[in-house]
Amino acid sequence: MNRFREYLKTKKELIDKYLDSFLPKEDDKPTILHKAMRYAVFSGGKRIRPILTLFGEEMYTGGYTKAIPAACGIELIHTFSLIHDDLPALDNDDFRRGRPTCHKAFSEDVAILCGDALFAEGMRLISYEGVNWSVSPDSIVKITGIITRTLGSRGLVGGEIMDLLSEGKDISYEDLLFIHTHKTADLIRASLEIGAIIGGMGGEALDSLSKFGEEIGIAFQIKDDILDIEGDEKLMGKPVGSDEKNKKATYPLLFGMDKAKKELHDRIDKALNYIEGFGDRAWFLKELAIFIRDRSY
Repeated sequence: MNRFREYLKTKKELIDKYLDSFLPKEDDKPTILHKAMRYAVFSGGKRIRPILTLFGEEMYTGGYTKAIPAACGIELIHTFSLIHDDLPALDNDDFRRGRPTCHKAFSEDVAILCGDALFAEGMRLISYEGVNWSVSPDSIVKITGIITRTLGSRGLVGGEIMDLLSEGKDISYEDLLFIHTHKTADLIRASLEIGAIIGGMGGEALDSLSKFGEEIGIAFQIKDDILDIEGDEKLMGKPVGSDEKNKKATYPLLFGMDKAKKELHDRIDKALNYIEGFGDRAWFLKELAIFIRDRSY
């Protein structure tokens, strides 16, 4: 196993261990809610966002311990966004990662409340637990500002509603970029930024990491769009073709597969240029960019 895949495996196991310790147990009341929370969180995700948070601290200080609560909080918030995205009122998806979505496994009302609870718990980990794990108060203020802006009307929620309003329409490149930037890229960028801030990074170095995060975030969504057409359902864990069925605005459907693939490669090249100055300290980010470009799931 190469260094990149070993790092992913090791850090995923670490994140899962701490998620298990931070989340309420299934037999804690209300049991149905806690079962749903654990069902949604432990559904086989790659944990890319929390791993980026750990690496953001590690590449600057050589350690990652202080970033563990924030990393877990980001994963809970990401899971909340997926649960709500799958709901009948939004994408109406039946499967995610090869398993029934939360509202299918439980019920729509439980899924909504499960997402709400994960969001609240995620913010608690980022803020309160961050202080308990020696993150400075100034850093807590900064990262809380980043994550809340990332999720609001100028971030994920804004991207989500633009996505809904664009269904079945021939929208502009600028509007599609707005959707992908805010619905997907912002949280990926924020995950890396937050870890770097916990590690003490600032100035031009942080700005370069932020730009890298945005580019790979957009590339990640473009690759998702491509895989929704060309992907293997067994590897994806969900049916392909759902974007076209739901009349979603995507790069391949609006601009063609060739242009989508060129945009993907261009974004990855730009991302790699932003972190060239870090040298081998950014080894994981460089390999992650290539993984995003070439992934099959």
